[in-house]
Amino acid sequence: MDFERRTVTCPKGKISGNWLELPAMAPYTVVRFNPAHCNPCPVRTTCTSGKAPRTVNFLPRHLHDLQTRNRADQQDPAWRRLYASRSGVEGTVNEIVNGHQMRRCRYRGTAKAHVEHVLTAIAVNIERLSTQEPTDTIYQPRPPTAFQQYLDARGLPRPRWWRQGQ
Repeated sequence: MDFERRTVTCPKGKISGNWLELPAMAPYTVVRFNPAHCNPCPVRTTCTSGKAPRTVNFLPRHLHDLQTRNRADQQDPAWRRLYASRSGVEGTVNEIVNGHQMRRCRYRGTAKAHVEHVLTAIAVNIERLSTQEPTDTIYQPRPPTAFQQYLDARGLPRPRWWRQGQ
């Protein structure tokens, strides 16, 4: 993609013919290639599966650059460790929203909604504590999941990058 020239080059070196910025609902840029270039192309099946010529949609430059930088950051082990902590929080939010119908409050007003949220959180904590084993028992690891058994049966390593640094 060449944002200055407002062109996109395909794998065979052909340059796009139409650059259209659509700010209506979402700020997307749509680029269409010329049918005269796409239809006779021998590698067309690698670019598009449709009958029409190739169309490419992408974000404006500032958002595209931000997205590219964020995707590069996600390959860093420190970012993965930080993001792994989010998985526990996501499970708790899912339990409260779906298991305790907290998508909508039963009461009107901020004060009453706050009380409902606090009481629901207390109920979730009590529910979790009631299912825990006593601490004086011997630790027994849980059995491996079906996916872990699959990996073990084929001699493949189990990725543990989310546990590093703990």
